[in-house]
Amino acid sequence: MNLVDAGLSPLGAGLGLLAGTGTWLALRGVPTFARPSLDARLAPHLADRPRGSRLLAPGRAPAGVVARVLGTAPGGLLAPLARAAARRSPSTTAVALRLQQAGSATTVEHYRAEQVVWGALGAAAALLLALVVVARGGPLLAAVLLVPAGAAAGVLARDQVLGRAVRLREERLLAELPTVAELLALAVGAGEGAVGALDRVSRTCRGELAGELRTTLADARAGTPLVTALARMGQRTSAAPLARFVDGVAVAVDMGSPLADVLTAQAQDVRQLARRRLVEAGGRKELAMLVPVVFLILPVTVVFAVYPGLAVLSLTP
Repeated sequence: MNLVDAGLSPLGAGLGLLAGTGTWLALRGVPTFARPSLDARLAPHLADRPRGSRLLAPGRAPAGVVARVLGTAPGGLLAPLARAAARRSPSTTAVALRLQQAGSATTVEHYRAEQVVWGALGAAAALLLALVVVARGGPLLAAVLLVPAGAAAGVLARDQVLGRAVRLREERLLAELPTVAELLALAVGAGEGAVGALDRVSRTCRGELAGELRTTLADARAGTPLVTALARMGQRTSAAPLARFVDGVAVAVDMGSPLADVLTAQAQDVRQLARRRLVEAGGRKELAMLVPVVFLILPVTVVFAVYPGLAVLSLTP
């Protein structure tokens, strides 16, 4: 028996679901039901005060209503679901590293809450599709399986968006690396020290790599050794050429090697890598161009060459 036989319509079921969700959210906002837990009440009094520089503090999650809905604030509506997603997904350290590689100021908790929201939207879309399927007489089991599949698709879609952001930022970093390396080599060759060259280039240039240099300088000025700050910069990126560049600069600074020669050699290596990638991309495009030639143009050419002869043979008595 489907919804039509039972006297229900997909629109009515959707409106009922929407009304029930709104009522539940309204009841959760009532002070009687939204009292903070003991941990939430004691946390402000027991937490240690931050001792680091506020210039190095990570970006804060959105405040107000958005934070409450996304579960980033204590007692948020989606906080339990976000904690459950955190227990069943990759480690917090791996997610935090990927967020750093994407250059995002989003915290891990906010990212978990976004995953829950995307999963809820996917489940809602799948539920509407399931109602349509059942209303048209489709199998009930398929409609039931659509909801968890939609939720999983929403969570995976948020992860794919983060992965794409990491890849795009890596491409921008690699595109900026040769120019920044040559500018650093010029600054060092003109008599600047390592910190002075990094400061001059970070103030002159704009882009993702210049932002990483500014973060490294802020870390060094806060008391971290320059070699350690450069090592952290290499850990914040997933681009292997940039990691090698940072490691080379750190070793040159630590060992006292000629920094200008190291920077020039690193810039040449990155430019050669860019040329190899262009050649590889050209080879892939060349193979892709063969697909329409082989499967579209060549069959049409064969038909035009063979069909007249076949027509003449068929007309010959």
